[in-house]
Amino acid sequence: MAKAKVEDIRNLALCGHGSSGKTTLVDKMLVTTKTVNAIPSVDDGTSICDFDPEEKNHNYSIEASVVHFEYGGKQFNVIDTPGYPEFIGQTIGCLHGVDTAAIVVNAQSGIEVNTRRAFDEAGQAGVGRMIVINKMDGDNIDFPAVVDSIRELWGGKCVLLNVPIGHGADFKGVVSTLRVPDDTTGALSDPKEIHEPLIESIIEVDEAVMERYFEGEMPTDEELSRLIVRAIAEGSLVPILCCSGKTEVGLTELLDAVAMCGLSPADVSRKATKDGEEVDVEPKADDPLVAQVFKTRIDPFVQKLSFIRIFSGVLKKDQVVPASTSRKGVKMGQLLKVQASETSPVDEAGPGDIVAVAKMEELRTATSIGEYGLPEIQFPTPMVGLAVTPKSRGDETKLSGALSKVADEDPTVRIDRDAQTKELVMTGMSELHLTVVQERLQRRDKLEVETREPKIPYRETIQAQAEGSYRHKKQTGGRGQFGEVHIRMWPLPQGTDIEEFAVKARFPQMKTPHYEPAHNFLWVDSVVGGVIPHNFMPAIEKGFRERLVGGVIAGYMVENVCVEVHFGKHHPVDSSETAFKTAARMAFKQVFEKAGPCLLEPIVKLDVTVPEANVGDVYSDMSGRGGRVLGSDSAGGSLQTVHAEVPLREVTTYARTLSSMTGGQGSYNMEFSRYEVVPSNIQQQIMAKAKMKEEED
Repeated sequence: MAKAKVEDIRNLALCGHGSSGKTTLVDKMLVTTKTVNAIPSVDDGTSICDFDPEEKNHNYSIEASVVHFEYGGKQFNVIDTPGYPEFIGQTIGCLHGVDTAAIVVNAQSGIEVNTRRAFDEAGQAGVGRMIVINKMDGDNIDFPAVVDSIRELWGGKCVLLNVPIGHGADFKGVVSTLRVPDDTTGALSDPKEIHEPLIESIIEVDEAVMERYFEGEMPTDEELSRLIVRAIAEGSLVPILCCSGKTEVGLTELLDAVAMCGLSPADVSRKATKDGEEVDVEPKADDPLVAQVFKTRIDPFVQKLSFIRIFSGVLKKDQVVPASTSRKGVKMGQLLKVQASETSPVDEAGPGDIVAVAKMEELRTATSIGEYGLPEIQFPTPMVGLAVTPKSRGDETKLSGALSKVADEDPTVRIDRDAQTKELVMTGMSELHLTVVQERLQRRDKLEVETREPKIPYRETIQAQAEGSYRHKKQTGGRGQFGEVHIRMWPLPQGTDIEEFAVKARFPQMKTPHYEPAHNFLWVDSVVGGVIPHNFMPAIEKGFRERLVGGVIAGYMVENVCVEVHFGKHHPVDSSETAFKTAARMAFKQVFEKAGPCLLEPIVKLDVTVPEANVGDVYSDMSGRGGRVLGSDSAGGSLQTVHAEVPLREVTTYARTLSSMTGGQGSYNMEFSRYEVVPSNIQQQIMAKAKMKEEED
């Protein structure tokens, strides 16, 4: 395959809600461009993009799939992303590997929860956006209503680039609104009426052309071709195209549109940093290497595959390059061009290229490669957890390794070991998300697991100031143990300015502030006169940290706390690190219990999209769960999206409830909002349960 010029590369991600037909569209692109000879079908399990057994079993995409082909003199790299909210991490990562996002809308369902999320995420990633109204061959389509809902939600910048001729069984083609033909018979909207606002949306990015236009001079074809790309890059135009992936009607026109006005790597502005210096990234082969891993896949045969987008410079096989996740340079292995499940070797990749490399353990999703670092890719926080144990004894190590691989390929899966129970806890986006993980463990790693009820990541903190001490004294013959620690404890709200806090608390000047952002924990050494020798201070800190991890009142992590060690006693013979660690741990516990201890719980933001008839049911259900409805708005057609905040403990299995409530017609998106104090009655239940479990253990 000949090396494409940067301006002739089109990196495109198809995003949107589940069942909008993204995978079928990509499959048919491969067929239309004669890249493959097969007749792929999602329904028949023969899709080129949905090749994993879990995807074939569920009939929907779980992982993003990368393909490539040539069309119209352009080199296309196309990524099919999953449509269910549980797998939004795949979409977010891939949006950082492309230049244009096609937001696919189901003509029958209209805008759905993940349609909005994909549109917003594409905007945050800084890529160009198009909207593809797919499944125009479906029944019961209200095309004007779908277009109105798009423009109502995202504004007048969304303009039809073509309009359909008929719909359902009568969907026969599309008519361009940019270059309107003489015969527009059967078009569902008048292309001539749309032509003028489309031209105005394109030329508003160039004042000189716009002035001439309003003086009666039409822009040339060359000017329109140049300015439509610029308008999409600046976000002042979001073209809408219509098609049917299933029947392939409008598919050629979609490819033509991406070739004409899809952004090339040279059209997207990106910045990188080195030693605090920010620079513009230019897609030039002779510039320094700037690249990023945007996706990781664990393949049973080739093991780990890291997908890399080259933004600047040239990446070669066997090249030693800097990587943000490695202290020293890493030697790249064989570069691979990926076609869904197949790979083929290439020697080098330049600006705009997407390649993969196998078995590079130093690389992770979001790793920057090269002299300059790209911004971290921000993924949503997973909130639903399950404690996992292997069914077969002796598989604990195998399970730990298998879960580590899952977390490596999916940034929205987190694996932790519970300090109290020693259990492995996997946390994901939803119950469905974790079910798919279990299926993958069984298929790929031959591991059957047992799970326990969802674990809520509660936190422990305090609400008042307190002080106290603890003396650890033990004499059993021979050398004993002695250590005495006096501490004061304060609440440390999130966002507190540490220096201001130190002044208000009247701390002596801190020689070395001991601050840990992960727990928002500050401890202060105010000891004078050598009453506690300096060499025992690390042991005291270790005792505090054991409490941070293991908790005090219910076994959950402690955060938002400041502890001052201001006095103590030691024995010249019996004092030891062990003694002072124990004294610190017990002092922390006793003072914490006097300082208004409480539990914090995660509050999540829910966007629930349901038919209008079910809006009242959602309001009532949220009230019963202790949630707060923030309002609702139209999601297009007969759907409404209800926005609410609710404790995570109430919605860990919400998918089942919503499906039952709406007959399978509802969908939702959940993301972490903040932590709040747990109601006292709930806190008592949680503490009693924790105490009972501790006694059983």
